[in-house]
Amino acid sequence: MRRREFISLIGGAAAAWPLAARGQQPAMPVLGFINGAIAKGYTNQLDAFLKGLREAGYSEGNNVVIEYRWAEGQYDRLPAMAADLVDRKVAVIAATGTPAALAAKAATTTIPIVFETGSDPIELGLVRSLNKPGGNITGVAQLAVEIAPKRLELLYQLVPTAKTMALLVDPTDVVSEKTTRGVQAAATSLGLKLHILSVTAERELEAVFQYLIQLQPGGLVISGGQFFNSRSKQLAALALQYKMPTVFTYREFAANGGLMGYGTSLADAYRLAGVYAGRVLKGEKPADLPVQQATKVELIINLKTAKALGINIPHTLIGRADEVIE
Repeated sequence: MRRREFISLIGGAAAAWPLAARGQQPAMPVLGFINGAIAKGYTNQLDAFLKGLREAGYSEGNNVVIEYRWAEGQYDRLPAMAADLVDRKVAVIAATGTPAALAAKAATTTIPIVFETGSDPIELGLVRSLNKPGGNITGVAQLAVEIAPKRLELLYQLVPTAKTMALLVDPTDVVSEKTTRGVQAAATSLGLKLHILSVTAERELEAVFQYLIQLQPGGLVISGGQFFNSRSKQLAALALQYKMPTVFTYREFAANGGLMGYGTSLADAYRLAGVYAGRVLKGEKPADLPVQQATKVELIINLKTAKALGINIPHTLIGRADEVIE
């Protein structure tokens, strides 16, 4: 073989080596992320989930691909979205929020599922036991329904002369009835009349606040749930516009100008869900991972809003707050 032909042969083989090596590299696992809310309202929660995923050793685009499915408040779309993720044979489904968790549970008994919910996962039928979930599903549960009455009590501390209060709920949320019972019991114990108002569409929100002016309650408690969670900025603006003392579930509400937020840290809950999703991607079985309880509860008070509403925040309450916005 002539020298020129030999060099050409070696060069061609060398050029082929990287292609062959790339062909032997395993494909990145695909994680399906499904949520019933609007993506733009869940930026902080998603960031927390991705942070937990990184803590477990996975970074989007580097060693895991994420397929996102957002139902934008149309929960009836979730079953088809979950079925699509199953058809795509994703490695793990992260079903965040109760409606998404139920849809994922119904869609597959084989693909591992990590849920995040504000409800009791046993009552929902997601798992048989918190310590031993069994099957293909585990996840993170918030303290939600249990602390809803406390929001009314905190609000009453700010407006102790109030005779009536209002509760805003989304009746399509699976825990709305249980939340309503708890807040109603708290109102009765405080000697308050409770007006219960329902909203199921964004276009109804301003009309509800206009109606509150007619009712003249001492304040408003907004229930949890994905419909409200993804609209905390809008709710904060309406509460300030109509000068309604309002308490909501999460920090984002107070950070966006709402008076007070009290509830489980969504950032903590979603981070824990991200860690679990990463552990399952590594090969751990959901049946062996106990359901985690997100127990970090935050009290956030916006003093600027309180001043605009003419409310004096007791020093004792300020001392208890995890964050005071001035």
